[in-house]
Amino acid sequence: MTPPAEWPRQRNILCLRHVVGPQGGFASPRGSVRTTLKGRHSHPRGRPPAPPIRPRRAQRGGTAAPATGVLAFVQRHGSGDTAALRMRATGLLLLVAHLLIVGWLTLRPRTVLWVPAPNLQPLASISVELARGPWHAVQSLGGQALLLAPLGVLLPMAAGRLYVSPLVSLTRTVFAGAMIALAIELLQAGVPGQVADVDSVLLHTVGVAVVHLAVVPGARHRLRRREERLRDTTPKISRVGLTPQADVLSGSRTYL
Repeated sequence: MTPPAEWPRQRNILCLRHVVGPQGGFASPRGSVRTTLKGRHSHPRGRPPAPPIRPRRAQRGGTAAPATGVLAFVQRHGSGDTAALRMRATGLLLLVAHLLIVGWLTLRPRTVLWVPAPNLQPLASISVELARGPWHAVQSLGGQALLLAPLGVLLPMAAGRLYVSPLVSLTRTVFAGAMIALAIELLQAGVPGQVADVDSVLLHTVGVAVVHLAVVPGARHRLRRREERLRDTTPKISRVGLTPQADVLSGSRTYL
């Protein structure tokens, strides 16, 4: 007779080796006793039988169950993260290239015979350019406004945010563009042949805001619609029922 101390160990071994039978009972390997749920399982006197383990049933009708674990992560973030990383990397490269070109145009020393005094009065330079005529004003003021205008698209592109408030995006972009324009004007004060002008900061900021409003909201709306269509057409993998033996082995871990 087996000592009482060995009873839990024998029950664990039986639970690991049993396979669920067609009637919901336990089927032992060939040569062993076959028992069902209605019958009594062979166990020492005074010890309750091990609870039966029922196999999981596959879902009827082929309905797709919600994905979990790695599958859910891939479905939610697979293609979306890749596209966002590509857009962010492209935006960063274009932003750095544009800032290098702007720095070369605005911060290189120039050899000139006469340099005007720095302008610290807002709208003073703009009034002078408008007094010289409309065509001259368009060439002078338009060139300054277009110098940093691409930042209105490159800054949101480098950020890589798709779901963001239009007002918040505009505020961030305009503030960043104004800070870049201000830094350029401050650096120009120490470059020979370059003159700092507060009106240049205003024109640069206006150019960034106009380009951002003209391009970014519509582009984000189209990208969001495209992502929603891709999400709706993503195939879902139906949950497949596990085999009885796998269920027994997975459920028997509770007895160890």
